[in-house]
Amino acid sequence: MIKYRAIAKLYFKQQLAFRSQIILTMAFSLWHILFAYLLWSTIFGEAETVGGFTLQSMLTYYVLQSFFKQVELSDGVSGEVSSRIRGGTFMKYMVIPVDVEGYFLAQSFGAAGFYVLIDLITCSAWVFLFGIHFAVIGSAAVIAAALLLFALGCVFMIQLNYFLGLLTFKYQDIWIFLMIKYSLIEFLTGALVPLVFLPAGFVAAMRFTPFYYVNYLPAMLLMGRLHDEAAMGLIVMIGWVALFFLVNRLTYGRLRVRFDGVGI
Repeated sequence: MIKYRAIAKLYFKQQLAFRSQIILTMAFSLWHILFAYLLWSTIFGEAETVGGFTLQSMLTYYVLQSFFKQVELSDGVSGEVSSRIRGGTFMKYMVIPVDVEGYFLAQSFGAAGFYVLIDLITCSAWVFLFGIHFAVIGSAAVIAAALLLFALGCVFMIQLNYFLGLLTFKYQDIWIFLMIKYSLIEFLTGALVPLVFLPAGFVAAMRFTPFYYVNYLPAMLLMGRLHDEAAMGLIVMIGWVALFFLVNRLTYGRLRVRFDGVGI
């Protein structure tokens, strides 16, 4: 545990060296909320509510989604694993005395820890600028469940990206897998459109997948909605995290023998 804490601390400090990336992160957050404001202001028009949302609650939803999206930094894991396998430098992860997947989990959470503070400041500024009546609603238990769900969602997304990166052991290029992932994640996690607007049957099926619980349910819980789904969400996410723990162990064990230390 001390080793992984040291890795997380290292990557936390490393973010200070990339100040321009912080500015770009803040700008992207602004664009995400500005886009939502322009889109949903047009959709609402003179209507008071749409799909059970008021315009203010819809903007609150997108502020939360923007925060979750900026903190969840797992996308770089697949790219780093893939590039190091192809470049022959993946060997460094195979010789250091830590679990490879654990290394990337610690790395991602270390970087995310830094952006939590930045994104809290950024989202607070956007709430003020857009005049959003932002409020986290719910008991301490519900808020804790939402945050735990989000943490489990981050773990799952890191595991998923690590798995996709490992496929470089077998495939010449994994761009097709990454393209499919990028195309689906925004939609399936509710970052693009709240899942409540989708057909009921589709949403019911989504409750058995991890994507429903990564961003969407935590945001809804913090807004005082869907409290009865919190317990089920924790069970489902723990199950998916445990499953991918085994999948990644098996995948790494079977494919690592293809690596010769000089790239493929």
